[in-house]
Amino acid sequence: MRVHQQPGFVLHTRAYRESSLLVEAFTRDYGRLCLLSKGARRLKSGMRGVLYPFQSLLLSWAGKGELPILAAAEPDRRFLDLTGDERICAFYINELLMYLLHRYDSHPGLFDRYRQVLHTLSASSDREWLLRFFEKQLLRELGYALILDQDAQTGDAIDPKANYHYVPELGAIKDDGKVYDGIVIKGAALIALEREEPADEEVKQECKRLMRIMLGRHLGQRVLHSRRWFNARLGNTEMYSCPTV
Repeated sequence: MRVHQQPGFVLHTRAYRESSLLVEAFTRDYGRLCLLSKGARRLKSGMRGVLYPFQSLLLSWAGKGELPILAAAEPDRRFLDLTGDERICAFYINELLMYLLHRYDSHPGLFDRYRQVLHTLSASSDREWLLRFFEKQLLRELGYALILDQDAQTGDAIDPKANYHYVPELGAIKDDGKVYDGIVIKGAALIALEREEPADEEVKQECKRLMRIMLGRHLGQRVLHSRRWFNARLGNTEMYSCPTV
């Protein structure tokens, strides 16, 4: 099979043998896949300075089996210079895609959202909220969509003034004094996350707790290094306390 100039991004690279690279890529039409870039680590390789995360590329490859050969990688747009917290946020998204996406599952809608988020991170003053929207779409693409607009028991529309218990297997259940195995969250937070509307800090924190629980069910024991990096920047030793990711 030959694929020519497929839009894609590098999620991660690692050394392979003496001079090559294994490239984990996220592409629009072929999903996540691993490509072998032969000789990419040589000084005169045309791949040097190209195979970096967060850069929009046009990827061409050929071959059968689990490890196609990367033939070309060309920049598709201007160089995206992410620094500091925005770069850590982007690495966080990459880790989610690496851990949660199955190989060769196409997710064009998620790919477009990923590209949009990368180009918005540097200009946004609300990076945390951008991440919540991406996490929500990622779960939906994986088949675990959150039901945020109605009560799981009654089917009634979410009341912004009420408190709810979000039970992972069911959805949001209005607080009726009973004990449920889920996170307590305000109706206003559910609505803001569903509609992707501006929100105050309390709502953002409630939604972050909700997404941590929902994503954690699928991440298992995997450690997200981006969270460690963010905490290191803050001088915080608690791995999961960073305010953004």
